[in-house]
Amino acid sequence: MMLRTAALVLIAASATAVAGTETHGIDLAGMDRSVKPGDDFFGYANGTWIKTHEIPADRASYGPGAILIDKTREQVKVLIQDAAKANPAHGSDAQKVGDYYASYLDQAAIDKIGLAPLKDGMAKIAAIKDKASLSSYLGSTLRADVDALNSTNFYTDHVFGVWITQAFEDPSHNVPYVLQGGLGMPDREYYLEQSPSMAKLRDAYKKHIANVLKLAGIADAPKKADAIFAFETKIAQTHATREASEDVHTANNPWKRADFAAQAPGMVWDAYWSAASMPQQNDFIVWHPGAVKGISALVASTPLDTWKDYLAFHLIDHQAGVLPHAFDDEHFAFYGTALSGVPKQRDRWKRAIDATNAALGEAVGKLYAAKHFPPSSKARIQAMVKDLIAAYRVRIAKLAWMSPKTKEKALAKLSTLYVGVGYPESWRDYSSFDVVRGDALGNADRSEMFEYKRNLAKLGGAVDRKEWSMVPQEVNAVNHPLGNALNFPAAILQAPYFDPKADDAYNFGSIGATIGHEISHSFDDQGSQFDAQGRLANWWTPEDLKHFEGAGAALAKQFDGYAPFPDLHVKGKQTLSENIADVAGLSAAHDAYLLSLHGKPAPVIDGLSGDQRFFLAFTQSWRNKTRDAALRQQIMTDGHAPAMYRGVTVRNLDAWYPAFDVKPGQKLYLAPKDRVQVW
Repeated sequence: MMLRTAALVLIAASATAVAGTETHGIDLAGMDRSVKPGDDFFGYANGTWIKTHEIPADRASYGPGAILIDKTREQVKVLIQDAAKANPAHGSDAQKVGDYYASYLDQAAIDKIGLAPLKDGMAKIAAIKDKASLSSYLGSTLRADVDALNSTNFYTDHVFGVWITQAFEDPSHNVPYVLQGGLGMPDREYYLEQSPSMAKLRDAYKKHIANVLKLAGIADAPKKADAIFAFETKIAQTHATREASEDVHTANNPWKRADFAAQAPGMVWDAYWSAASMPQQNDFIVWHPGAVKGISALVASTPLDTWKDYLAFHLIDHQAGVLPHAFDDEHFAFYGTALSGVPKQRDRWKRAIDATNAALGEAVGKLYAAKHFPPSSKARIQAMVKDLIAAYRVRIAKLAWMSPKTKEKALAKLSTLYVGVGYPESWRDYSSFDVVRGDALGNADRSEMFEYKRNLAKLGGAVDRKEWSMVPQEVNAVNHPLGNALNFPAAILQAPYFDPKADDAYNFGSIGATIGHEISHSFDDQGSQFDAQGRLANWWTPEDLKHFEGAGAALAKQFDGYAPFPDLHVKGKQTLSENIADVAGLSAAHDAYLLSLHGKPAPVIDGLSGDQRFFLAFTQSWRNKTRDAALRQQIMTDGHAPAMYRGVTVRNLDAWYPAFDVKPGQKLYLAPKDRVQVW
């Protein structure tokens, strides 16, 4: 399961200069000691920081994750600019990185070119004359997703997405998983939920569609916008919910090529798969059969003119960042301001860095890892990983409720876990990706096609469990349940996430809990459904599964009780995988920290015991401020609970109570029987 950057707000910027001396560890100044830890531990750990920091105008939220992303972006900017200045050979990674960045950055040139780069795409849409040509066009837009376990809508101009990885029941071969898509808003609920806030967003989205069409000089924009929105609403009605989408058993639908025509009539499937460059592919797994059937039926029932207007709008809006600034501004007005409450667009150079990272991530990452991730940091993180795996091994062995048979399977899975630290073992080959200076939109299109073809090349081949889905300069971490593999990019493995100059209590409470979090995903409500080879297989006895599900239900109920708004509470079931991972990861990190002491007493630093620093480091790692609109969007669509509630996961660990003298009657106090311990 993936910790997405939007929800990943970890360690605070705790290394500060005081009287010219750099300090490391807990941010003492950011605490609010007037707050009782047992009443509001998040406020106790972070209260002064929350009061004294504002969300920047170009942000939906702000915290240490955003701070570190900015730091990393500055580091990458220097690397990219240096690569461009070195006059690299044509066709080299350095040339591609420099030219991609320069082309995206040059808004004046983009404005001058206008909509000319869209001419061929618009002509292809205009040429659609029947179901066969529509199906062919839709197939030509199929693109690769990176993780179906975390996607509910492959949105923009793609009605479907494809995720290519090992088959659920055959871990030795890669297959294409077909995913639902086609929505311009993040999730089906934005179209279907009948609340005032959603109704307001729907009106804003219809206005956005009309504005884009007007900017492109398309006639009858308001009328066409209404028709496009009504059409997307029909698509939304075919989509699975977020919760249903996360059920891998309902996603395990092996289809042969012939099954599409039989089970999902409407689309001309031979034309679709041929245009998608899969004319001979016979085996698929349809993750969202309801959407495949429903959208296919819309090919037959929806007028071609509506389809063509819908496709033209999304073709334009999808590339707004590399179109004249009026389109870019309009795109931000909806997706940035209306949808997320962000008043100001990020600087162009920052978005150019992000776009270059997305297109040539490992080329940039190779430079980044060499410059900013020393061998000493990699060695220390690998040692922490070793301690955490040892802690999990002990925890599993001691579980009183788990049968020997299930323990054997769990330990086998732990022994085959692949943990990638810093950067991949082999780097991606970009030789077939052509980057042309001055062709920002063409570069973006070719980037998507390069990634799609790279994924298609995996079909039928052996599975590479050491392949990374993240780049070294990404402030994030991921667990791949099918591959039983973890990635910890270099960018997250630096201060203040991991501070090589801080004590073990701090590092185990911060990055250690993050590592433990990702390890635990191999055993949570989703990961526990995959065996040591990544095969979808039930390795639990019925009794063990019942206990595990009971603990999960208790944790879901705990999070259901958190309500940041009077009309909206956290969805405990939707966020259960991440909440289980937080509890288990923090518990294992605490065990690993104790192991690291080798029986010696922990030192007292800044008047804080080892356990106090451990728990403060964890909760400061979730320090965050979020705009209301963005927080509502997160609760509706994200598998992660809001940061302030993740930060009080500590209330489920027995060791937290004596560390801060938490007593019955205080707001966060849980009786021992109510403290959820899954692993």
